[in-house]
Amino acid sequence: MPTWLVTGGAGFIGGNFVLRAVASGANVVNLDALTYAGNLDTLASVEGNPLHVFVRGDIGDRPLVARLLSEYRPDAVINFAAESHVDRSIDGPGTFVQTNVVGTLGLLESVRDHWKRLEGGASEQFRFLHVSTDEVYGSLGDTGRFTETTPYAPNSPYSASKAASDHLVRAFHHTYGLPVLTTHCSNNYGPYHFPEKLIPLIIARALAGEPLPVYGDGKNVRDWLFVGDHCRALRTILEKGRVGETYNVGGNAEKQNLEVVHTICALLDERMPRADGKPRSSQITFVADRPGHDRRYAIDASKLRDELGWEPEYTFEQGIAETVDWYLANQAWVKRVLDGSYRLERIGTAV
Repeated sequence: MPTWLVTGGAGFIGGNFVLRAVASGANVVNLDALTYAGNLDTLASVEGNPLHVFVRGDIGDRPLVARLLSEYRPDAVINFAAESHVDRSIDGPGTFVQTNVVGTLGLLESVRDHWKRLEGGASEQFRFLHVSTDEVYGSLGDTGRFTETTPYAPNSPYSASKAASDHLVRAFHHTYGLPVLTTHCSNNYGPYHFPEKLIPLIIARALAGEPLPVYGDGKNVRDWLFVGDHCRALRTILEKGRVGETYNVGGNAEKQNLEVVHTICALLDERMPRADGKPRSSQITFVADRPGHDRRYAIDASKLRDELGWEPEYTFEQGIAETVDWYLANQAWVKRVLDGSYRLERIGTAV
């Protein structure tokens, strides 16, 4: 079985990927700085598993990364490590540039130097998989979808920092020959999601009887991708993707934010009705829109389907029901997350 160095493997998507990789028999070296959204509770089921080695550290720490590459000789590096919340990037863009741009550069330099020392089959089979976002493409109108050739037009400090990291990955392939793969995913959801993002935030606040904040008129559209489907896509791309190529990963599930919130409310009303019998949709509160809020994202994942045979298995209705059920069954995980400084607020307040 392969050995992979996974960066950001205690976060939401990275953590789900690690759990599935270890379950499949892969050896995982998991490097995570454990910033606020990194959560070792997510990895509790693989604690002590010989297939999983956790290392706390930063992707920009070149001596540390070089040691891990030399010691474990991974077949691939999968880079999830990033600051990822748009609202936080509005209030503190510097952190996003430091991690997503400077940190990615340091990681690329370490990986490049390691790859150049590999010989024969090890060099040919090595891969660097960079996990990015559809937000680098900017905003769509009422029609059309992002393709792999859509020009970049990032509208937030977060998406700008991810766009910069994408360009660095591309440059390291064309300049140094590093065998890279890049993915752009739509909005993920599912188990272990830090509750500042829309779906887990709404679940947590609805259960707490608190107002459910919806930006603007709630008609911003996102393409929702169940995290398990995303993890399958990444495995497929890692195993069969063409070096140097970019692949878009989408869930074929465009929904307005307000529709998503109403769906969650209805599911919670079925499973755990309010004591007063009122629908949880009565808790919806419209709040001032955040600066630079992109109106619509939609992914064209036909390249991934046609070339590599991947398609999402979950409909949104299946995925959101499973997600709500997971949060209801794992309130202890949520409560431990909320024991810190985060208190279910929306983050961005800059104007």
